[in-house]
Amino acid sequence: MRLACLLLCLWGWSIGMAGAAPVITPPDAGIDALMRDYDGMQPGAAVLVLRDGEPVFRRGYGLAVVEDATSVTPQTNFRLASISKQFTAAAILLLAQDGKLSLDDKVKRWLPSLPAAADAITIRHLLSHTGGLVDYEDLMPATQKAQLHDIDVLHLLESSDRTYFPPGTRYRYSNGGYALLALVVGQASGQDFASFLRQRIFLPLGMHDTFAHQDGVDEVPNRAYGYSRVGGHWQRTDQSPTSAVLGDGGIYSSLEDLARWDAALYDERLLKADWLKQAFTPATTTPEPDVPFYGFGWRLNGETAWHSGESIGFRNVIVRYPQRHFTVIVLTNRDGPEPYPLALKIAHRFLYGTP
Repeated sequence: MRLACLLLCLWGWSIGMAGAAPVITPPDAGIDALMRDYDGMQPGAAVLVLRDGEPVFRRGYGLAVVEDATSVTPQTNFRLASISKQFTAAAILLLAQDGKLSLDDKVKRWLPSLPAAADAITIRHLLSHTGGLVDYEDLMPATQKAQLHDIDVLHLLESSDRTYFPPGTRYRYSNGGYALLALVVGQASGQDFASFLRQRIFLPLGMHDTFAHQDGVDEVPNRAYGYSRVGGHWQRTDQSPTSAVLGDGGIYSSLEDLARWDAALYDERLLKADWLKQAFTPATTTPEPDVPFYGFGWRLNGETAWHSGESIGFRNVIVRYPQRHFTVIVLTNRDGPEPYPLALKIAHRFLYGTP
């Protein structure tokens, strides 16, 4: 029997050597190894790779809820943090497409209580982080414990009659600018921001489990909670005083819903081509090494359009290669590390076969 097995193995080997196609390691073979630190009984991650609109890799690692050992799955909803900004930008573009506002409107047309220093700031400036607004986080009282909402950001900015620079002259990343954009959406549409997103973007695209989350208003299904490493142990750090601000980072979504969002960025099911193009057109240069340009809610670098999202207990990234119809999404419910380099490694495995 041993001799027969040996002869069979040698025969198969010789056939392979004689001309059979070489065995090619699938490009996803090393991704589990890259994600090893997220697996097991600890806060985890979800990874999606899309090619031509189809998932070629989709997997969850580790735990969405550490306390009851709920595993991360492709349906797990993570707080997107600043990835939310691309939805805020899309809402503004929808309203501009509808003729409800102009990107060159002065923001004070919609939010007249802003101080005189904001007179020259336009919606376009806020979309591209060139408005020069003072960081609202720096205006918060040191003792702030209650959660802020978008309207509270406006009130904080009302008290600061200055800007960092004349609007339109420089780039400075501004969470406050996107909180104000959420309020503009509300004013121009006659709906609250969360309802507008749900009715005009999420539901039409089939993103049924995606919410601009508001405590007491909606429930996030399959929710991941955020954690931080404290004293060698994982501690839940899901919410901070700024976690209820929606326009700059309050959306929860999953791999499955984000695949639908990605698909809508290739056609006109949401925005007409001329309006969609504006989101991915450089609106300003930036001093950041990985971000030569910023569009509207998107960082632009060579062939990629991407954005990260970081908040207490969450680190996420979406990296799109539009010309290749290829996208990598990594969502995590922990305070680090920042997953952008990891997403690039995953992309390179699929696109170039590099480790």
